[in-house]
Amino acid sequence: MNYRTLGTSGVEVSEIGFGAWVVGSDWWGDRSDEEAIDMVRYAIDQGVTYFDTGDVYGHGDSEELIGRAVEGHRDDVTVATKVGYDFYNNPQAGHGELPKEMNRAYLEDAFEKSLDRLGLDRIDVLQLHNANVSEVDADVLEFLDELKEAGRIDAVGWALGPSIGWLAEGDMAIEEEFDLVQLVWNAFEQEVGNHFLETIDRTGSTTSLIPRVPHSSGLLNEQVRPETELEEGDHRAYRPDEWYETGWEKIETLRFLERDGERTMSQAALQWLLYHDSVATVTPTFRTREDIDEWTAASDVPALSEDEYERVQGLYAENFGIDGDDGMDALRSSVGGEDIDTAELDKESAGS
Repeated sequence: MNYRTLGTSGVEVSEIGFGAWVVGSDWWGDRSDEEAIDMVRYAIDQGVTYFDTGDVYGHGDSEELIGRAVEGHRDDVTVATKVGYDFYNNPQAGHGELPKEMNRAYLEDAFEKSLDRLGLDRIDVLQLHNANVSEVDADVLEFLDELKEAGRIDAVGWALGPSIGWLAEGDMAIEEEFDLVQLVWNAFEQEVGNHFLETIDRTGSTTSLIPRVPHSSGLLNEQVRPETELEEGDHRAYRPDEWYETGWEKIETLRFLERDGERTMSQAALQWLLYHDSVATVTPTFRTREDIDEWTAASDVPALSEDEYERVQGLYAENFGIDGDDGMDALRSSVGGEDIDTAELDKESAGS
């Protein structure tokens, strides 16, 4: 495993991180608390040091399980969580979005409750969870600065959308020198990441990017195939059929990235993201020990060459030669979409 640093925070993270949305919630299938804790500890054994949870995952259950799992490893891991969704006063309706509270008083209370659930006296990374740009005012920024100055957190991040708000939000985070921006980004869904690379270059910001959904919901790791029947409650089932149908065609154009015995397609998808210097860590969705074995090993497989990377970019520019709609356009927006239109970005490629 190789390691990188979040922004200028000095916080070191493993190139492959652990997205703990699979811990304490049933959006990616059911698992017992003991199975979830075992997965986290197994990932630590494989060199993973970055664990990314959120208070809303399982309404606090994910944080409690992560706290239990990292006990005894505290000096070896980086724990990140997110706050902003008010699940304390609002019932969850399926996978629908809960109301958010981004005022200082709420965030202070949510932060303290996260500390209690994690069983920690400080948190390495605190992120605003899907905040809209209009919700993050001077009081919120001052609160985050005060936590850093007091040594209660080491790094500040902003976790984005994907269909709630991302473009103006990510630009603001980069311009305000947040240590990290978390986003949906993969070789099939590039518009978001490409835009923020340009913003980082334009501003000279040191903000790191943390991609999630690096395998495009099961396509780039080939865990979702034409014959796959997704389990009830599996979050990936919410993507339209057209998404997978076009994706299966696209994957065939990327076979040149595979190296027999040296690099699998799923590892190449992770290395495509790690090709970018601004990427600090990538958080795939681990579901099994086998996932952990293969994807943690991706940090050490051959990196993409410049020629390989440019070939992927050429394919992306031509929609991988696919003449068909992926059915996602209606689901893609950034708040109301006005910032996408203003930036003259292609909405059909923006979002996830």
